[in-house]
Parts: sequence; structure tokens; C-alpha cells
Amino acid sequence: MSTQQLDYYAAQDKIYIATDCIIFGFDNHSIKLLVFKRRVAPFEGEWSLIGSFVKNNESVNDAAKRVLTDITGLQNVFMKQLKVYGEVDRDPGARCITVGQYALIRIEDQDIELVEKHGAVWHDLDEMPNLVLDHNQLVSDALVQLRLKASYQPIGFELLPEKFTIPSLQRLYESIYQKKFDDRNFRKKIIALDVLTKLDEKDKSTSKKGAFLYKFNRKKYDKLVEKGINFKL
Repeated sequence: MSTQQLDYYAAQDKIYIATDCIIFGFDNHSIKLLVFKRRVAPFEGEWSLIGSFVKNNESVNDAAKRVLTDITGLQNVFMKQLKVYGEVDRDPGARCITVGQYALIRIEDQDIELVEKHGAVWHDLDEMPNLVLDHNQLVSDALVQLRLKASYQPIGFELLPEKFTIPSLQRLYESIYQKKFDDRNFRKKIIALDVLTKLDEKDKSTSKKGAFLYKFNRKKYDKLVEKGINFKL
């Protein structure tokens, strides 16, 4: 690179690039969001999404994966880039652009000690505290995207354990859409999609009779997609 080119780059304004992770989990009752109390000024001690500045030797996506692994101990989870937030005054600390990323994890798979070490806490969306900067907007945008994708892709299964009951699946989708489904109609629709494999095991944690456990069958779903059939409840 020539001296003229170097001088051109050096003369430009410096802007920080960050990534903030909207981490969703499901505890078999409701969708939850992982947040922590900010450790640096401005807004030190206030609730915040978990994020980081992007390092010189990593991509934005790699930075988000690093944040997720550092906080939860998990790798290879469902994560999608949301959008870029670049309002001039969004961060009073410095001119900073952030790339929102939303992730779906199985809460039971997290490293509990690691999460607690970072002071991170799962909050029910209905009881979510006010967040710093524009993080409330990031969460709102992520929920819109989650509901949209859940209407045509089975991403909800990313939040469930490997084995689950249909009532648990229904509670998950009711939590995503924030509305109640008719029990009989939901079961009928989900069974008709033929993307579940029924097991010989039962979950008897809520009743003596118990409920049969199921697994999501990715191969069957992929075949439906090839035929032009989307996942829609």
C-alpha cells in the first residue's frame, strides 16, 4: 500500500464496531432472554445485552460466536445476524456501530457456572428490565424476526431438548407468538406435518399417566421443503 493510500486511511474518522447478542432460551414454560449488568461506563451497573467490540483479527460473526461461547460455554448453536444499528448518538461513550445477532439455545445445555461467573441472568420476556442504549429495540426487532422465521421454518426446535412432549412444544410456540393455541387443533396440525418421531418413552413429571416424548425429524422436514411445503402451524 502506498504512502498516499496510508495517509488517506489515517485521515478518516475512527468508528468502533461491536456486536450485541440477543440470546433466547426456553425453560419449558416461557421464552427467556439472557442479560447482564454492564461493567463499564457509561451506564455501568445497568441491564444490558451481552456483546463485545469486534477484534481486528475476527469477523463480526466470529465475534458473536466468541461472546456466546465465553458466556454460555456453548458452540455451534443457532445464530443469525439481525441488522446493523448505526445511529450517530446511539452510544454516548463513543461513535459505535453494532451488529445485532440473535441466538437460540437450550438452557439445559448451558454452563451454569460460567453464566453465573459473568453475572448473566435469564429474564422472562414479560418481566424484562429496561436495557441500556438501544438494546430494547434490538430485542424487539429480534422477536419480530423470530416470529417470522418460526412461521415457515422449524427454528423453535432449536430451543427444545432433544426429546420433548407436544404440550411442551405448544407452550414454546405460544410463548413465541404470545397467544394461546387450541390444544386439540395444535396437536392435529403438528402431527399432520409428519416431522415428529414418536418415542416409546413418556414424561411423567406432570402426571402419573404421562405424555409421550417425541423427536424432531430433520430428514422428513427437509423432504417437505423439497416439495415446497413450509413449516406453518
